[in-house]
Amino acid sequence: MGTAFITGAGIRVGSAVARALGRAGYDLALHAHRSVASLESLATELRSLGRQVTLYSADLADPDAVDALGARVRQEHPALDVLVHNAGLFERIDFASISRAAYRRMLGVNLDAPFFLTQALLPSLLAGKDPLVVHLTDIGGERPVSQYAHYSVSKAGLIMLTRALAVELAPRVRVNGISPGTVAFPEDFDEAARHAILQRIPLGREGSVEDIARTVVFLAREAPYITGQIIAVDGGRSAQL
Repeated sequence: MGTAFITGAGIRVGSAVARALGRAGYDLALHAHRSVASLESLATELRSLGRQVTLYSADLADPDAVDALGARVRQEHPALDVLVHNAGLFERIDFASISRAAYRRMLGVNLDAPFFLTQALLPSLLAGKDPLVVHLTDIGGERPVSQYAHYSVSKAGLIMLTRALAVELAPRVRVNGISPGTVAFPEDFDEAARHAILQRIPLGREGSVEDIARTVVFLAREAPYITGQIIAVDGGRSAQL
């Protein structure tokens, strides 16, 4: 089937995407930063399915670490079929309190790392059979809310990067974004905050990380004529004000 590289694969959405692609027949190159123990457990699970799995650890806020990661993955995987940029930061800070360091780290992980990792891995993608790049975007990149200015800016940039690369890398490489809705609440959200969000979702419920994973597999295997799109998987939340 080919090989898929996923950033932030140790937990939550990233691990669900890795499992789904593994079950679909892909060998896997998996990255994590802090969730290395979870990543190693996931690798054991996927190897039991007969998949080949290689693991990588890097801080995607560090440009040198991003460059080193890209070089190593390119060397060890000269052909890639799927590249999923899942790793991301989500941080709530009042605009007046966002430091330059916090701003740079947010954009470094959420925008710069996808940009430069895709650039570094382009030779491997071009060697793939039907290469696909997937960015995990967010409704916040189009409809911001208070106290997430640097996050919204990073995701808005990622949405434009999706469209720009879809144009520039066509016809050889497809590039799409997936905009998850509420599929895994942040741990610091209390019941009141969760209830308020669910009230704004037409389907009236939280989704699951598997909803995102199935969409990645769909784009990889069933959607050869889709590129440059941001697919909302959000229970209809983005369809209303």
